[in-house]
Amino acid sequence: MISYLQVDNLSKRFGEQLLFEHISFGVGKGQKVALIAKNGMGKSTLLRIIAGKDSAETGTVIFRNDISIGILEQDPLLEPENTVFEEVFNSEAPILTLIKNYENAVEHNDTAALEHLIPEMDAHSAWDYETTIKQILSELKVGFYDRKISQLSGGQKKRVGLAKVLISNPEFLILDEPTNHLDIEMTEWLEEYLSKSNSTLLMVTHDRYFLDRVCNQIIEIDEFGLFSYSGNYAYYLEKREERIANHNAAVDKARNLLRTEQEWMRRMPQARGHKAQYRIDNFYKLKETASQTVTEKKMELDIKGQRLGKKILELEHVNKSYDGLCLLKDFSYKFVRGEKIGIVGKNGVGKSTFLNIITQNIEPDSGSISIGETVVYGYYKQSGITFKENDRVIDIVKNISERIDLGNGRIMSASQFLEYFMFTDKQQYSLVEKLSGGERRRLYLLTVLMSNPNFLILDEPTNDLDIVTLNVLEEYLKSFKGCLLIVSHDRFFTDKVVDRIFAFEGNGIVKDFPGNYTIYKNQREEEKEQQEKIEREKKKQEPQTAQSNNITKSEKKRKLTFKERQEMQQLETEMEQLNAEKAEIEAALNSGTLPADELIQKSNRIGELIDLLDEKEMRWLELSEI
Repeated sequence: MISYLQVDNLSKRFGEQLLFEHISFGVGKGQKVALIAKNGMGKSTLLRIIAGKDSAETGTVIFRNDISIGILEQDPLLEPENTVFEEVFNSEAPILTLIKNYENAVEHNDTAALEHLIPEMDAHSAWDYETTIKQILSELKVGFYDRKISQLSGGQKKRVGLAKVLISNPEFLILDEPTNHLDIEMTEWLEEYLSKSNSTLLMVTHDRYFLDRVCNQIIEIDEFGLFSYSGNYAYYLEKREERIANHNAAVDKARNLLRTEQEWMRRMPQARGHKAQYRIDNFYKLKETASQTVTEKKMELDIKGQRLGKKILELEHVNKSYDGLCLLKDFSYKFVRGEKIGIVGKNGVGKSTFLNIITQNIEPDSGSISIGETVVYGYYKQSGITFKENDRVIDIVKNISERIDLGNGRIMSASQFLEYFMFTDKQQYSLVEKLSGGERRRLYLLTVLMSNPNFLILDEPTNDLDIVTLNVLEEYLKSFKGCLLIVSHDRFFTDKVVDRIFAFEGNGIVKDFPGNYTIYKNQREEEKEQQEKIEREKKKQEPQTAQSNNITKSEKKRKLTFKERQEMQQLETEMEQLNAEKAEIEAALNSGTLPADELIQKSNRIGELIDLLDEKEMRWLELSEI
């Protein structure tokens, strides 16, 4: 196998904290490698060192000279004054430069340049590559080409950064949590794209389905060193258990042998200087092995929620819209004790808005929400909370409460509760600024559970948490006796925890599916296949007339640009929405029940809609003629 990357003897400290020491491994051509480690052990730092964004105290990183490298950080570094289009095509790749020049020539109607560029596009098969780029941008919902990077949200920047890396088609990809800020559909598309890609891959991810289906090599870093597994996540779990069992057996054996050797060392102190030096050396090696911890330290959650009464949460005919976009339409549901509901849907369809409505942070436009007297919410927000960087970890907990009631008469001090969440004595008195992103998330989770809630609401709780913590959190949530509502793009997490799905499908429609995400997905795919079958049968029955009308068309002077194609798609979406609104208003006008002022208002709106539709249809026709 051709070596693409060799890492030798890397060590790194963060202040007094040792992140990793003497790390060595290689990545060969075609391998898709995942790095796994607990939070705080320097996964992202290691990727940054490999990517040349940070420096190590010891060791070397060597890439093959003739390969192209693409890097995606958790927070991509983009030029704030660039437009999205400029940033996406900000690459040295020759084919991207060619496409960018072609796009600019089309935009400025530079016929002289087009005469030169079109043959080049043909010669390099750039039209096919253009289609691939369009697919990437479309799947990642990167259509806001003219907006400046400085105007984008964190999630939008992440998607732009990912699109930029993918369309450059590098031979070696370095990705740090690539699925963060992606909805499930985007994640599944990226999963398929990377699994089929010829690029060599090195990434950090906590998404276990994604890891299982994309990676063929897993490198684990823990306190005992670095371990490599040639297989996917399922294979890693199996072999890791074997490794731990073998390690524990070796420790037990060393402890048993140590007793004999200790007695031997004590028995003849006067002759110690004449003993075989190798036996003395082996004694100290044996002592070191026997002192190792047999069992892994894990976060254990056993927090009993407060008792729920008969009435929990009832929603009756709830509606909510923003700027004409319907997010929730006539939604009704009565929650029962012990149910665990997962919320899925594309970004922007109203999932977080729904959570804010039921927690009364946002008022609905209409409908009623009734909360039981015994309900105690625990709301873990995607945005998290802002900790003061110069605060100590233990002070953050003590400021909430000195003593934590776990239920059933059990009380813990703030320090004991932190230890419960795997914060060592040293970490408890460390400043927040020294915590990793995952450790901050764990601290935030701790502050949410301190209230001993009986109705947990978790908005993207898996972001930045390590796999060990996720496994423990899953087991806790499975045994949680209260109500649970989760928004998560982590399909593995959702499958393990929830028993019901609220599917937000857009335009305010929320469908209720019994079962986990995989059951929901399989059902939707069956419905889609059935619908496609029906449509195929319809087409077979249609008379094959007027085909000749579609065979011969005038050759177009040029092809549509990315911007123009995206504009056409946007126009189609907008026309569909406008027609839907128009039909809704027409129905209301024909009902004969509207008061006079509302009748005038809707009549005026009908006129506006007709004008808008005419304008957009005309522009769509113009683009279709190109």
